[in-house]
Amino acid sequence: MEMVVSAIAGDLVNRFISFLIKKHESHANLEKKVERLQQLLRRVHMVVEEAEGRYITNSRLLLELKRLVDAMYQGYHVLDTIKYRVLCSSSEEKEVSSSSNALSLVNSINCFRTNSINCFHTTRSTTIFDHLESSLENLETMVSNMKEFVFLVGGCERMSRSPYDTYLYTDNFMFGRQVEKQQIMSVLLQENIPPFAPTVLPIISTNRVGKKTLVAHVCNNDRVQSHFSSILRLNGESICRTEHGAFIQAGRTLVVVEFTSDIDDESWQKFYSSAKRMGKGSKIIVISRIENVSRLGTIRPMHINSLSLEEYSYLFKVLAFGSTNPEDHPQLSAVASELAVLMGGSLVVANVCADIFRKNQNVQFWQRILNKYRNVVANNLSVFREHPKLLMERDRQVDIAKLVSSTSAPLRLMPPHCEDDDCVRDLPKVRFGDLIAGSVVPPKEEFELVAWESRIPPYKKYVNVAKFSGEVNVSERAVLPSKKRRRFNQNK
Repeated sequence: MEMVVSAIAGDLVNRFISFLIKKHESHANLEKKVERLQQLLRRVHMVVEEAEGRYITNSRLLLELKRLVDAMYQGYHVLDTIKYRVLCSSSEEKEVSSSSNALSLVNSINCFRTNSINCFHTTRSTTIFDHLESSLENLETMVSNMKEFVFLVGGCERMSRSPYDTYLYTDNFMFGRQVEKQQIMSVLLQENIPPFAPTVLPIISTNRVGKKTLVAHVCNNDRVQSHFSSILRLNGESICRTEHGAFIQAGRTLVVVEFTSDIDDESWQKFYSSAKRMGKGSKIIVISRIENVSRLGTIRPMHINSLSLEEYSYLFKVLAFGSTNPEDHPQLSAVASELAVLMGGSLVVANVCADIFRKNQNVQFWQRILNKYRNVVANNLSVFREHPKLLMERDRQVDIAKLVSSTSAPLRLMPPHCEDDDCVRDLPKVRFGDLIAGSVVPPKEEFELVAWESRIPPYKKYVNVAKFSGEVNVSERAVLPSKKRRRFNQNK
């Protein structure tokens, strides 16, 4: 009997030792692969940054640059995912258990993000390692075939930049969209076919993905400004009701027309006929979120999609951490990773949250904001069956009551969701960042929620009318500036 017990015990000990050895080897192998991924990302990022600083007119080179950029952000996303999993596995069990509902919510949101890999929360523990292997293989292949790309890019003219443009465009520069920007510039700078018929480039996208910002940056480029004698900005309504000859310029002209509603073919043909009398080489850019407007183009339309989850997550961390190194704050980085998924790709919300995060880099504060926004998303998915970003794009109500801890009544952002001051009434104003941070209590009456004021062209101001629906349990009035508070009292 003693011999049997001894044999069983010996077998268990051997298995345990074998398990520890395999675990150690697996951990060491993971560390090597992560280190290799970091090395590849440094090389690719260096090439991407150099390429984005040059004028590239070759469509194939731009396509290759786009592939490099996508692979780079996917690699950064996988790297963050692994760090997040390590952080979660080292935290206390009760903390992991208490966040199970949050992980489930993030997974459900990922179902709407068809262009992303399965984020950092997976049902099988091996999935993230599969993504690591895939990302490594992809980057290894690209790096091995990158010599010709680097050589060709080196022959392209360098853009003139100020010394601070490479500071990841945090407050005053546009992030990403470099390939799209170069594609638009290539169209604007080439000759028209036929020569005296202006080329019409339609740029189509959903609301608030940055199409107007992209066009504004193209128009502000030194080469574009020197190529055209004048740049005119019109809207669809104005070209229908004004005399078409009024805008005609003597020299080469770039006309940017924004359509918020469709235009009939007769009105467009009258406008385009007048545009043919502009200087030789003139161009027309049409901006709209209406797909049918793309029929106005004389060349293939450009569709601007939302940033991928990988690129969006990278951008949000750059904005949120500012000059702070995310590597030094793994817990904050983990919160930012989850919040990036919850925000669904909204650039406005990303800028608002990042702005308040940079001012207060405290783990408890970031976690509190994450919990608030998690509840907002869950509530809208439950009530409206859609993510808040999709509701905003479709000009539907959005319930943001979960951002306000002092009330249980629905607090609705009312459509239309405006990007200009002239569509909003004279009401008390509350800043969205203050509402999220909890430094302001909203008034009981209708008020203007100033979501964000862009610091880059075209300097849009995003404003919504908000009001409570049902009984409001608010104990205090909004903490408004004294001037606004006086005007509010006069309106009562």
